[in-house]
Amino acid sequence: MERHMEAVLKNLTSSVELLAAAAQSGVVEQWDKQTLSRAFRWARYCEHLVSRFHNNPAMVRVMEKQLQFTNQSLRAAFCGYSDVSFSDLSRCQHLLLVGLLNNPKLPISLMKMLFDTTSPVNTNNSEYQDVTGFCSHIIQSKFACKVLRPLTHSSLVGADAEVQGMMLMVRLAALLSQGSEVCRTEHFLDSVLQGCEGEPQHFCLVITAALLTPKNSSAETASQDFLLNWLEKKNSVLQTMCSALPTTLLMELAKKHVKFRDAYVDLLKKWASDMEYSIDDGVWVQNNSTPTVSFQKLTEHFLTLFEACPSQRDNVKNELIALKISDGDFDVSGLSVWGDLLSVLNR
Repeated sequence: MERHMEAVLKNLTSSVELLAAAAQSGVVEQWDKQTLSRAFRWARYCEHLVSRFHNNPAMVRVMEKQLQFTNQSLRAAFCGYSDVSFSDLSRCQHLLLVGLLNNPKLPISLMKMLFDTTSPVNTNNSEYQDVTGFCSHIIQSKFACKVLRPLTHSSLVGADAEVQGMMLMVRLAALLSQGSEVCRTEHFLDSVLQGCEGEPQHFCLVITAALLTPKNSSAETASQDFLLNWLEKKNSVLQTMCSALPTTLLMELAKKHVKFRDAYVDLLKKWASDMEYSIDDGVWVQNNSTPTVSFQKLTEHFLTLFEACPSQRDNVKNELIALKISDGDFDVSGLSVWGDLLSVLNR
């Protein structure tokens, strides 16, 4: 029994040291899939300890004492180290995951593996559990929602997207806080986009959730600014967001971020400029544009924007008037998309 207890305490110490290394050490650059799987296996081991001994006060005291010694040595080794308590071990996989996301040294290859949605996590009791899609798997569980943020039924984007958006913000903050090159951080976002291929609307919901996350620190503000700059460069993503997402979400983004609002207005004007009048149907239609947006939908976008951001009404209308004048200043229906657009907006 004593030998067994010694082994448990040794494994406990090793697991907590692993958490610290995963969050703050550059050693993760050398990790491969097997190493990552082994790390989560140790995290599950810690959760098992809590489940097994949480009702045994004597065992809890012994393990808490061991944790005190371990935390003390890790505080000396890692600047900014946060102590781990016995109760923290009940969410050890979460601590490991967030630690990895906060570590700017985590390779892109492992990030893509964790967020892979093409294959489910292998939950067989093999020596090394497959971690492919681990983030996607944990996000779908109620436990992830409880751990990462108390979510309410009023979530605009849905629980999955909100948790993924928070994870995205954590990773961006980690990369930016370490002074990572812009190209590396952009490469990370490009990799996330590539990993969501085939699910463009869900990816847009994740981006929206990240941009709507309350800014409680300068790091979160910097992360959202970087994300907005990246979005401006990714015209296809912006188009998908503005055509596929509910206008309620677009209005929330427009009210919160001036940069998004300006890009949104520019996109609406581009959609209008791509339209030509169909004499047969008597309506304006987009010419070779993807995604296709109808004239009626275009006017709905403008009207909803004016309702959400009243201060923009005059500015946008003046821009449309200038475009109408440059188009010949016709008031006859079907001759200028700007004239017909203003006619509807002024009703």
